[in-house]
Amino acid sequence: MTKSPLKLATALVFLSLVGTGIVGCGGESTPAGQPNDSTANAPQTGEAAAPEPVDLTGTWKQTNSNSPDSFQEATITGDTIEVQWVVPDQKSLYWAGTVEVPEDGSTDFTWDSVNDTSKTDGALLASSDETKTFTYKDGELSYEVTALGTTMTVRLAQE
Repeated sequence: MTKSPLKLATALVFLSLVGTGIVGCGGESTPAGQPNDSTANAPQTGEAAAPEPVDLTGTWKQTNSNSPDSFQEATITGDTIEVQWVVPDQKSLYWAGTVEVPEDGSTDFTWDSVNDTSKTDGALLASSDETKTFTYKDGELSYEVTALGTTMTVRLAQE
């Protein structure tokens, strides 16, 4: 079966046009009326959304207590923190102080909480330290507690 020269020529022209179209589609095209320079593809300048500071507000419970009935619990409201010793049917203040969350959206940070002595001076089990260093890392709050000559790191998770 032989093909007519007209069909063969039409097929060659068609393949030639399709091949040109495929090669032509490989590059970048510039819409009519648009400049063809690198500034057209540059990122738009303007204000990027500022990262939100971490929100520590709420109740935090100790995760590394030796007893399910005796632990520390913290409540953070705004820029204040209160930490309580919790035992069955009783809570006693351990710490009351400041909270400082970085505005830059950091997810790992420390701050030195300043003791609110108007609350802790009258509390029998409260720390008498002027400041206490708190760490927030990987969604966990931690700080050191010294009681009866023993120092331990208390770890809290948000409830």
